[in-house]
Amino acid sequence: MPDLVVDGGDKRCVQVLIELRNHVLGAAPGAVVHLITSDPAAVVDLPAWCHMTGHTYLGPVPGAARPTYAVRVGDGAKLTQENRPWHAA
Repeated sequence: MPDLVVDGGDKRCVQVLIELRNHVLGAAPGAVVHLITSDPAAVVDLPAWCHMTGHTYLGPVPGAARPTYAVRVGDGAKLTQENRPWHAA
């Protein structure tokens, strides 16, 4: 079971990453976040963002009704700019 679910719906990946960034700020290290998004770029962008910030990409969630990806919140993860998730804070 995830600790948190972020439903990005059909938003573009950059918008979904901004939402994810805001949610992980308040999450404890080790928390698992399920991110729901229909954006096909998520399979590339999400692992890259996790690598850049220090979170752990756990991959697609099997059996989910909609495309869902799991991320583990990193301890001491790097912050990104509030509205620019690809830029360090």
